Amino acid sequence: MKQEAKSATDAPATLWDRTRQLASQEILKTALRLFTEQGYDETTIAQIAREAGVSQRTLFRYFGAKEDLLGGGQDRFGQVLMDTIGEQPADAGVWEALRAGVAAVLALHDSREQALERFRLLHNTASLRAGWLEKRLRFQEDLLPLIETRMGAATGKEGVKARAVIATAFACLDAASMAWVANDGEGEIMDLYDECMAAVRG
Repeated sequence: MKQEAKSATDAPATLWDRTRQLASQEILKTALRLFTEQGYDETTIAQIAREAGVSQRTLFRYFGAKEDLLGGGQDRFGQVLMDTIGEQPADAGVWEALRAGVAAVLALHDSREQALERFRLLHNTASLRAGWLEKRLRFQEDLLPLIETRMGAATGKEGVKARAVIATAFACLDAASMAWVANDGEGEIMDLYDECMAAVRG
């Protein structure tokens, strides 16, 4: 991932910062292991805290909700998506900008194996799928002004063309991740995303 240059006022990470980061990573690792072994719905916050060696109060200081333990917070994914698309050059096409956003979100996973387990849980757990759909619709609304601007000409009173483009990108990500999980992580998920986009764009 791209690293931003630090300004003179940026302080180096303190020991406290590093300790918090390590604790957060350990909690996430423990949660993902338990979700994989016994199921998301069957795993309790109390169990995750106990096995990670922290109190439930400490766990909730790092993560606001149980679903955040699946990937560090889907809201963070939405922000990275927005920021990446917004940073694309003005002459970049709308599909190219959306692809860059998708790639940036996927790069947030610590490892290929971790990404595979998270997608497997997402697609195989009804409660997680429902939560993801709700957030996805919100992400799509947040992206609408960015995509409308990038498309240039007016897209209709309700932004119908921009909505269709955004929905297509999310649908292709869903299709690609489902195929990737079905193939046990074989190949590259972005290659599958590109195949899906090529299929719908003809």
